[in-house]
Amino acid sequence: MARMTPDTESPSPGVAPADIRPSAASPVAWRALPPGIWAMGFASLFMDMSSELIHSLLPVFMVTGLGASMLTVGLIEGAAEATSAIVKVFSGTLSDYLGRRKLLMVLGYGLAALTKPVFPLAGSIGWVFAARFIDRVGKGMRGAPRDALVAEITAPAMRGAAYGMRQALDSVGAFLGPLLAVALMLWLANDFRAVMWFAVVPAFISVTLLIAYVREPERAQPHVRSRATLTLADARRLPSRYWVIVLIGAVFTLARFSEAFLVLRAQDVGLNPGFVPLVMIVMNVFYAGAAYPAGAAADRVSHRTLLFIGLALLVAADLILARAASPLAAFAGAAMWGLHMAFTQGLLSKLVADTAPADLLGTGFGLFNLVSGIAMLLASAIAGALWSGFGASATFICGAGFALLTAAGLLFYRPLHHPPHGAGQ
Repeated sequence: MARMTPDTESPSPGVAPADIRPSAASPVAWRALPPGIWAMGFASLFMDMSSELIHSLLPVFMVTGLGASMLTVGLIEGAAEATSAIVKVFSGTLSDYLGRRKLLMVLGYGLAALTKPVFPLAGSIGWVFAARFIDRVGKGMRGAPRDALVAEITAPAMRGAAYGMRQALDSVGAFLGPLLAVALMLWLANDFRAVMWFAVVPAFISVTLLIAYVREPERAQPHVRSRATLTLADARRLPSRYWVIVLIGAVFTLARFSEAFLVLRAQDVGLNPGFVPLVMIVMNVFYAGAAYPAGAAADRVSHRTLLFIGLALLVAADLILARAASPLAAFAGAAMWGLHMAFTQGLLSKLVADTAPADLLGTGFGLFNLVSGIAMLLASAIAGALWSGFGASATFICGAGFALLTAAGLLFYRPLHHPPHGAGQ
């Protein structure tokens, strides 16, 4: 059992510890994770399989099948990500106000599932835009309530493992989707519409899993609405240690732009366009394989050490991709990129859960995702401008530079308390 200090002990799983230092938890077996974590993990797996099957083909489909320009493709993707980031704030806050997470989560997954048939039926770019918009509304609606629910149904000493496992399963789906797309394109002679129909079934399996197997935690007392609504003024109740995590997450995101640039780099160094989804497969294989071990390590290893490892992997990925001259080098860079995601994404989710007040968990995740989403848009805009003006190498060298600046900033960060058992921070 984890040794709890007075400022980290909480009366319920939803109450956050008082600082962001790692607990002294003993290694947690994956078998000990609550069933709800597995249900959410497999729901993420099936939804990501569905989404990535479509998204790995959609840019080419829009350009070759619907006559869209590259500018149109960029605007659609940018608007979609911005929509998701904004909706996450409102969904997280609403889930705090209602005192229920599952309803919003199921609605979010349900909206995404309903958009899947629209892509193969789309006869114009307007239909694609509408489907992408609604799909991202669904993603934004489910993200913060889901992450908050993970924290509420998991003991604090197991949160790193829980977030790591959910993200590992999510990444398995992100790997299976492009793999299935490549296989189906070969089987169906590059018939985009026929291939995209295969995304419908796993999307609805995802929603069914959530409805059947995810349960809200029992609460000690009925949820009391102390006011009519929750407003942005509640941000004042989020502690300074939470905002430190938000800042770290934003700077991390500035250092890692959209994975679309990994795909573009692979094509740039000679990979056949029909096999470009293989880049995302490689990235997600390594992401999925390392996400749970890295998440479990976050429950007992220095958080700052894990962040440094993630930054070192990101720098290595950027430098490999900057110097890449063959598809094999692009695959190597994508593998390192996936490892850096495994070491950082679950850890950042755990730190948000550990620092946001229990009654503002949804709001905390929503604000974190909003700031990170804005940072992603800025990072991708900078990356695109550098690519256009100075070439692909400049994009990845700049990314490595941002990562090194982030590492330098972490050298000046000191937690409020020393970690247990003498683990260095």
